[in-house]
Amino acid sequence: MSRDLSSLINHLIDRRQTLRTLVASTVCWTIDPTLDLFAKNPPRKILFFSKSSGFEHSAIRRNASELSPAEKVVIDLGKTHGFDVVATKDGSLFTRQNLKGFDAIFFYTTGDLTQAIGDKNPPMTIEGKVALLEAMRSGRGFLGTHSATDTFHSPGPEFETQSMERRDPYIQMIGGEFIRHGPQQEATMRLVSPHFPGVEKLGAEFKIKDEWYSLKNFAPDLHVILVQATQGMEGTDYQRPDYPATWARKNGKGRVFYTSMGHREDVWTNPIFQSVLLGGIAWAVGNVKATIPPNISEVTPKADTIPPKPTKP
Repeated sequence: MSRDLSSLINHLIDRRQTLRTLVASTVCWTIDPTLDLFAKNPPRKILFFSKSSGFEHSAIRRNASELSPAEKVVIDLGKTHGFDVVATKDGSLFTRQNLKGFDAIFFYTTGDLTQAIGDKNPPMTIEGKVALLEAMRSGRGFLGTHSATDTFHSPGPEFETQSMERRDPYIQMIGGEFIRHGPQQEATMRLVSPHFPGVEKLGAEFKIKDEWYSLKNFAPDLHVILVQATQGMEGTDYQRPDYPATWARKNGKGRVFYTSMGHREDVWTNPIFQSVLLGGIAWAVGNVKATIPPNISEVTPKADTIPPKPTKP
């Protein structure tokens, strides 16, 4: 058999397997329009904030006045399931008075949001950041996707763990911090909290293609929901034991939910991701209860292992 013919056959086999996987995902995973995580409660209001003071992801990039792909998805989920969404990139909205009007704050952000850099949208004030953290401690919900952990970095070397008192207050609140990422790839998410809202039917694990963050500075009280299974992943950033990828925690009276998923635009339309996200939203706004004891030391006992620092060429 010629090399060209063999390559063609292998390509067709790979494509056929990919199509089977996509079809299976579509059949097995559809968001139930009657999902009652929100139906029995008054409409909740969420502020979806996507200012980029660093790298701007395509999932949150607006085309002139057109909303970004992620904004459209969250707003559509709200319309379907019964919660209201205000989407903004304007950091000046972060005042004590304004935040009182929301049940939860949702971040897909990068960088120091008090700086007028990156996407050039108005930054937060220092007082606005304080107001955000106060709102979280007093009982508001917080949601973060993907680069929400690449926001308000702690001082110190990126390939070192910072002590709790050295971590930025925002990082202390969200519960983890971005180090680096490797190439986009399909990776395994291992479910370790099967009773958390939105993940009950996921099974023991699932695979999804995304850009995966290598993380550090985990809060010791994390309730880990999904674990990044690193075995077989490509890149030095994943030469480390398994670590948390999706979690929940209490912050004072507030509820914090984070998932590292969400870099790719197609992830936002993936029904598995949407199910995870809806469960997180419902819990963060207080519509559903969940038992979230700290489990990070049991399910990811070596999570604080830092991957090797890449050598300069």
